Formats: sequence, C-alpha cells, structure tokens
Amino acid sequence: MAWRDNFWGGYTDSKPIKVDGGIKAKSKRGGIGDTWWSKRWVSVLESFGWSNRLERGRRYARGGQVLDFKLTPGKITAHVQGSVSKPYSVIIEIKPLTEEAWTKATEEMARKAIFAAKLLAGEMPQNIEEAFKAAGVSLFPESSKDIKTDCSCPDSANPCKHIAAVYYILAEEFDRDPFMLFNLRGRTKERITVSLRQNRVGDEPHEPQKEAEKPKEIPLSADSFWGSGELESFSVNISSPDVPAAIIKRLGTPQFWDSKEDFNKKMEKYYEEISRKAIETAYGDGESGKKKKK
Repeated sequence: MAWRDNFWGGYTDSKPIKVDGGIKAKSKRGGIGDTWWSKRWVSVLESFGWSNRLERGRRYARGGQVLDFKLTPGKITAHVQGSVSKPYSVIIEIKPLTEEAWTKATEEMARKAIFAAKLLAGEMPQNIEEAFKAAGVSLFPESSKDIKTDCSCPDSANPCKHIAAVYYILAEEFDRDPFMLFNLRGRTKERITVSLRQNRVGDEPHEPQKEAEKPKEIPLSADSFWGSGELESFSVNISSPDVPAAIIKRLGTPQFWDSKEDFNKKMEKYYEEISRKAIETAYGDGESGKKKKK
C-alpha cells in the first residue's frame, strides 16, 4: 500500500452520496469537541496547516458520511461514503509510545492523587501532558510527520476530506471516552488503570503494626457527653469534590438507561447542583473550603 505524501494537491469538488445510519457529529456549527482534550486534538491537527482541508472534512462528519471506524493501538481504520457508490477506505496511523515511555508516564500520573482520581473516574486531567513531558514524550502528535494516512479516494492531497472527517469523529469519541486517546498511543484503559492502582498502593506509606490497646471503659451519660467540651474541637471541611459524580463514573452507564443523553454527563450536572446547594446551606454565602465548627 502506498502512503500518500504530505503536500497540497488539486481536487475536484463533488457532492457525497447521502447515507442513512452513518456516524454523525453532534456539533452542528462552529468547532467540534466539548472537552479540552478533544479540542486540543483538533487544534493540534489545525496547527499543521490543514485548516482548509479539515473544514471540508468537518462537513462530511456533520453529514454522517463516516460509516464506521475501528480503533486499535496506534491505528484507526474507517469507511467513508464519498461521491461514488463504493465507500472509501481510510487508514490513520500514529506511532504508539514505547513501553518505557508509558511506564514513566504512568508513574508520573500516579504521583499526583488528582491525576489518578480523575483518570479512574473516566476524566482527563487538565495538565496531564505534564506527565508525558516528564517522560520525554508527547500524548498528542507533535508534527504532521507523526501521522501516516491513506485513503482509497483519488484525491492526492493529505488530508483528503474523508480522512479529515474521521479526525473529527475521533474528536467526539475522545469526548465520550478519553482513554481512547491513550489507546491510540498504545496503552489500553485496563492496563493504565491497573498501573495507576499499583503505583498508588506502592506509594502509600505503611505504618508499622502496633499491638492493639484495650479500649478504656468510659461511663456513658447524656449530661457528661454534651458537657464534656469534646465537640468544641470537631470541625468539617465542606467543599465540592475534585471529581464530580466519581462513583457514578466508576460504575458506568447502567443497563436500564435507554436515553440518548450521556448518562455520566447528566448525573454530573445533578451532583454538581447537589454540591452547590450543600455548600450554600452550610455557609449561607456559597463559599467553600472553610472549616465550619459544630
């Protein structure tokens, strides 16, 4: 199979054959991608000077011209319906990171509790690229040379609109599951989560076991309990969680959920509202992170 060169070529514009049941981008106008990591994926591609080509692919993505795609470590294969009856075959390859680089990056991710917490809850931490930078690699492609593509269409330019359409469908898939981006770079969700848990357990200090002391017997009475002054030192810290609806995200979408809405996103909104109301009730002014004595 001959790989297409990375240069601008001419093309004859034509209308694609409309299809039913294709993968259609949710975005109807403007940019594609809701999360920072999907937007980063698109901005990286645009930085390679592909803006015009990507724009044509965006129309294909919104029109549902991408029929299917399959993502495996380092490779995406897809079929895109163009202007002829037979769909075009698309291949996108990004070189996976080495085992050594992944081990180092995972160790760096595990060092920060917030990284591990967000990833185990199915979210991509905002500054996750720091972990990869410490490992001497990049999570996202750094240049157009990092991506090899091929399409069975006659368009000699790279990316053609069919390849570009797949790029945008991937962006929205990354929104849904950020671990797909890791998988593209060569590491599955299962391996990452296992490594994170192992590294977190390994970093936790182990207290030497002490011989259990026999608890002192203290007589109980309502008067002595409320008048002891013990509650004066009791305080709580009421604040929003680092990862909204973490348990819900860890458990995943339940089998009974038959709505087209994203279950995790819908539950996250509810949990954020509950947290906000709890903070307002506790402090009266919506402030968080302060200690409240009882």
